[in-house]
Amino acid sequence: MSAAYIFAGISHFRKPRFFLSITPPWVPEPEKVNLLVGAIEITLGLALLFSFTRHYAALGIILLLIAVFPANIYHFQKARKKKKQEMGTLIRLPIQLLLIYWAYSFLG
Repeated sequence: MSAAYIFAGISHFRKPRFFLSITPPWVPEPEKVNLLVGAIEITLGLALLFSFTRHYAALGIILLLIAVFPANIYHFQKARKKKKQEMGTLIRLPIQLLLIYWAYSFLG
């Protein structure tokens, strides 16, 4: 799980165009938000590695997944309009719930 979030966070810096393309138009300063989300993902991924921060990292990941869920809905709506990647973006929505559950399993 740690590696997944660190990789995802780094991706925000390496391929910002992708993340900006799925950012809803109502998000203020999307470039800054993209970098902030990337930094948060890296930080939380690293925090998962240590037993004394793991609980807080898992809570942070749950909150982050809830916060970015509207972007995933927006990405699906955009894909549906373009009739491209509809299934992939649709499947991503319930995967968010699985990721939340996975993070929840670290709270114990």
